[in-house]
Amino acid sequence: MLDDALKILNIIDGNGFQAYIVGGFVRDYLLGRKSSDVDISTNARPDDIKCMFSFAASNKYGVSVVNYNGNKYEITTFRKDANYVNNRWPSSISFVNTLEEDAKRRDFTINCIYMDKDKKLIDPFNGVHDLNNHIVKCVGNPDVKFKEDALRILRCIRFASLLNFKIDSDTVDAIKNNKDLLKNISYDRKKDELNKIFKFNPKYGIKLILDLDLEYALDIPNLKNIKDISSFASIWSFIDIGVYSFTKKERKMIDNYKKMC
Repeated sequence: MLDDALKILNIIDGNGFQAYIVGGFVRDYLLGRKSSDVDISTNARPDDIKCMFSFAASNKYGVSVVNYNGNKYEITTFRKDANYVNNRWPSSISFVNTLEEDAKRRDFTINCIYMDKDKKLIDPFNGVHDLNNHIVKCVGNPDVKFKEDALRILRCIRFASLLNFKIDSDTVDAIKNNKDLLKNISYDRKKDELNKIFKFNPKYGIKLILDLDLEYALDIPNLKNIKDISSFASIWSFIDIGVYSFTKKERKMIDNYKKMC
């Protein structure tokens, strides 16, 4: 997908705008990991994107979804977020013209590395340094980042467990100081992140949750009692206390595991 993504950058550049690949794809590219999730950031407005590509749909946050060679790409206009609501969403956004301003709103330094059409890297917060040192670290003040969006606490643990990275000490302190804000996040969103943690590296992910004393803020007090981390069903069967919702298929898997034990 990198070749097609670079072609998209060239199309946007050819129309007089800046464009960069950013986020997880660049991070994984530098780590030698495969990734198919390409995010593109640009100073082009959504209406400009619609004029450049045959299919483009955009939302109120300035994200345009473009179909290119059979794959979907998210192209986001450089933006600045206003004050956040309920520790989750910005109350409004405003478009900005510079990469530097756009970068300030991002979550972690390892996800804030930009790549231009010539594969040159722009690294405003030393994300490459943190990649090389295997550290997950917030962009800017971690206390502010978690107060803005408390789900970033679980995203931090997910990236650390996925990549087997350590969490920066200031970021750890901010997680502990803001852990109760997780109670404001919907169980569905928390479950999505927990499922990813349990899938990629459950042993380390669970250790981080316990070390950071998050099990009560997440309403999973039985987490420390897990004896089998071999599957989604085995993990949830130990911590299921009725507050998280599951699909019929998921519930059947969990109930079947309980019957086997």
